[in-house]
Amino acid sequence: MVREREIHMANWDKIGSSGNVEDRRGAATQFALGGGGMGLAVLAIVTLFNIFSGGQTNIPVDEILNQLQQVSVQQQPKQDATQFQGVDSYEKFASTVLGSTNDVWTSVFKQKNKVYQPSKLVLFRDATQSGCGFATSQVGPHYCPVDQTIYLDETFFDELTKRFGAKGGDVAQAYVIAHEVGHHVQNQLGIMDELESTQARGSHQANKVSVQVELQADCFAGVWANSLKDVGVFENGEINEAIDAAAAVGDDRIQEKAQGYTDPESWTHGSSEERVYWFNQGYETGQPSKCSTI
Repeated sequence: MVREREIHMANWDKIGSSGNVEDRRGAATQFALGGGGMGLAVLAIVTLFNIFSGGQTNIPVDEILNQLQQVSVQQQPKQDATQFQGVDSYEKFASTVLGSTNDVWTSVFKQKNKVYQPSKLVLFRDATQSGCGFATSQVGPHYCPVDQTIYLDETFFDELTKRFGAKGGDVAQAYVIAHEVGHHVQNQLGIMDELESTQARGSHQANKVSVQVELQADCFAGVWANSLKDVGVFENGEINEAIDAAAAVGDDRIQEKAQGYTDPESWTHGSSEERVYWFNQGYETGQPSKCSTI
């Protein structure tokens, strides 16, 4: 296994900021699923469970939780920790992207007389403990509102390109980080609470609210990208990597590849067209106020 991922890089050195990144790659991990604090992590698990189980979108959340709760504390095989010693280029990349999101949201919150509390990002491989129970590679990049932390196994992007046809690239990966930061922004603004309460009530509106939350996070990612438009970070056409990634993770495209048909009633993230539209809405306007998906 190579020490770090080789990807073509945009001009990230134009950004002088850095974010709080903890590198757990190569560490042995013990994990167990606890009883509480699952919240939105459950949504991420359910969504990815559906993808990797062949699109069985009608599996009840309770059934999935029961299966997950069968997991006992396990010791994951320890990887060669020496390959991740020091700050490698991927860790620096993630920190730079996170730092740039801190800049834009600190400014937005200040304009509203609010204080933005930056998120943390954990890099890991295979599985790691999180405030929401545990994080695994199969769940994909996700945000845990309990500890206000983004969890990212960057090998997920290999799956995204091989299985779902995304073109990949560092700008696409930065978009995913910015999207998860968008959930952190929603958490601080109280927007996440609506989804939490809707899920708790078992409302038939839960999927609809989930789609709205996800599309708004795409739009917030677009606002972040807009903040870098004029500083020379992106070369000509590189923003298309982010747009392509947004399209690749549309519910319709994922379902079509996984099961051969689409079921809009089961969508939790929105269609490819919707995801691209809302990312572009943020990117073209640079205004969070234009990101109301309701």
